[in-house]
Order: sequence, then structure tokens, then C-alpha cells
Amino acid sequence: MKFSTAFLLLATTTTITGFTLPAATTHRHTTTKLSVSQSSKTSNKDLAKDFDETSPEDVTPSSSGAQVGQAEVVLVGCGAPNRGMGWYHAVQMLEGRCPSASLDYIIEPWFLGPGSTGPGGPEFAEWADSSTSKYGTKFITSVADLPTPEQPRVALISGRTADNPRLLNECIDAGCKCIYLEKPGAPTVKELEEMKSCAEEAGIEVLMGYNKNVCKYVRKTREFAETIPGSHVTFVSNNAYENTPESLGECFERNAEGMLKNMAIHELALLVSFYDVSVENIESVEADKEFSSMQTLPGPSGKEFTDFDKIKFTIMTKTGKEVSVAADRCGGTDSYATVTDTDGEEVFRYWMPDEEDKIAVEKLQTKYPTAMPYFFTQDPDYVTVKERVAKHTVTGEEAEGVATIGVAVETLRVAEYLTPLLMEQLK
Repeated sequence: MKFSTAFLLLATTTTITGFTLPAATTHRHTTTKLSVSQSSKTSNKDLAKDFDETSPEDVTPSSSGAQVGQAEVVLVGCGAPNRGMGWYHAVQMLEGRCPSASLDYIIEPWFLGPGSTGPGGPEFAEWADSSTSKYGTKFITSVADLPTPEQPRVALISGRTADNPRLLNECIDAGCKCIYLEKPGAPTVKELEEMKSCAEEAGIEVLMGYNKNVCKYVRKTREFAETIPGSHVTFVSNNAYENTPESLGECFERNAEGMLKNMAIHELALLVSFYDVSVENIESVEADKEFSSMQTLPGPSGKEFTDFDKIKFTIMTKTGKEVSVAADRCGGTDSYATVTDTDGEEVFRYWMPDEEDKIAVEKLQTKYPTAMPYFFTQDPDYVTVKERVAKHTVTGEEAEGVATIGVAVETLRVAEYLTPLLMEQLK
């Protein structure tokens, strides 16, 4: 039997509604917090020493930039309107949905440079002009062009993964107190480890955009699983690519780092954060061959790429934890998680979004009809991560549940470890 629940961002109620519990009495459990970096509480206090008497509620939005009590946000890598993840981050902040964040600068070298007259260029220029007029946001082409920060500065790096090592160093040099780095952070473990060391040497905290770590469907699933002895959790992630060689070939080339470093990296971060998964602690991994599929397809360039178009696997850790992940490039737009009992019967399923949250999704689809669909299903979680990071930058308050670059390093290590093992099992 299957169950669904209501979904509401950051609801404080502990009541689980919308499904029938199994016959056994269910008890509320407190979720385990993901450890964020506690490295230098002193530096956090120093960071916020001039701003600790204010809060976002005291701030009146202004087109003149960050006010006292707000972080000065620099978005590095915006992308095309309705297509780029950076653009959607910008929209959420410009609309005032992250009260601790003031988006003062957007750095976009492509559409403000060589790409200005190409596809998406005119649309970007129109949006940039509108944003500057309405919000006072400044658009520039280089991190080096940033002035000295007037409020605690946080950089949100949302560009090409290959550029991230360079961009992180530039943002440190530009006076950033904290850096929000989009997943997976870097192309390789070695590069991400070097970035981590560089940030630590500079006393800069790097937090990651693993938004599913703060998703309510993840929290509710974990809480429910704790009430069922011997239960098993499966996290399911879907994309909505057409199931054609042309569509998947384009996907494989554009996301050449591979599915586990791209689409399924959020689920791997959950395993690292909450299920004791690390390369050293993996006892076994087994692919579900009936579900999984791996193809070699040509991309638009003509070059061939081998990747999973869908994969499902189960990990057993040396500490006795077992958890599964399923990802399907052509499975739709929704993510969800399931709990099965010791007989393998599904006793719980929580969707993102569920029926209640679909109302908000429909409104966003109407407002931005040509935007990427996954923006809307994960919309509230993007807001949560940015607000917690911005508030942390100003006050030093713990960014609860937000993954650190240390978690990102281990997540990328797991992705690199699993990819060849799973590919070998599917040959």
C-alpha cells in the first residue's frame, strides 16, 4: 500500500497528515542535524561583530544595495533567463524571498561579452536592464571588478563546474566572508579538496547548494523510517528528458561529468550526510539490473558519451546501514522517497511536490511558462538554503542542515567510486 502526505515549506507542525499509519503506534523522532562546519566559531563572531544587533525583519528592501543586517550577495554565473540555475537564484532574491540576502552584483561574462548577440543574449540584456532599473542590481563581467564590500559579502557560484576552482579563489580575493557553491563543486575530488584547503587557509567557510538536505520530503521520510524497525529507504530522482537518442545524447554531452556527479549527486549527498556512507565505509553496492540502463550516444558535437540514462542501486555500509537510490533521466519532474518494511512492502511515500505544493508550482509555471520545470518543484528549498547561508554570513548563526564543502568532497569521492563499479555491473 502507498501513502502520501501534505508538503509545506518549513512547517513547524509535527503532525503528519494525509495518510494512514500502520497499525503500530508511531512516535515522533527528532531528526539528526547535518553537521555544518564548526571550524572557527571565533571567526564567525568576528565576521558578524558589526551586524549582530540586527535581523532581516529590521530591514527595509532598498535599491541602493545591502542594508545593515543583510548579506551583500554576488551571483557568479547567471546563465540565460528561464534556463540557468543562476538566473532562478537571482529571481528568488530579487523578489525578496530571502530577507537576509541582497543581490547587489551579477557577474555574467558570457552574455555580457561574446554571447551578447547569440542565442539568449538579447533576452538576457532585456532582463538585466529591467533588473537594474527595478532593483539597482549591478551587472559586471569579472569578479575582479567588484568594489570593496559594504556589508558582509557572500558569493553564490553557479557557473560551469570546470570554472569553480578559479572562481572560488577570485571570490576569496574579492573579500567574500562566505561562499555558496553549487553542486558538485568541482570536476574532480582532487580539485575540490584543493578548494577546501584554500578556503580553510583564508578562513572562509564554503557551504554547498545541496538543497535536498533541507527538503521536507527527506526529513519526513527519515522520521517515518525511524518508527519502522528494519525499514528500508529509497530516494528517487527524476528528470524530464525525452527518451530519444538525440535528447539523451545532448544531455550526456552537456553533463559530461556523468549522472552520479550531476543528477544523482543530491541523493549521494543525502547518503553521506545521513546514512554514514563514505568510500571507506561502503561494504557493498549492488545495481538493480532490471531497472537500470546505460547507453553510449553521440552528443551534438558528434563525440560519443557513455552514461546511465537511469540507475538504481543499493548500498550496504560496514556499520550496518542499507539505503537505495534510483535516478531516471526520463522519469518526469518529481522526486520522492519510499519506506518499505521488512517484508519489502511499501508503507510510506512522500512526494516533492505533493498535492498541496503543486498549487505553488502551478502559479510559478504560469508566471514563468518557459522556465525549466525542476526550478518550481524545488523552489522552496532553494530559498531555504540561500536564506540560511545569507543569515549565517551576517550573524554567524549555524546554517542548519546546509552541507559543507567537507560533505561535498566525500560526496564526490563516493560518486567517483561508484560510477565504474556500477558500469561494470551493467555490462
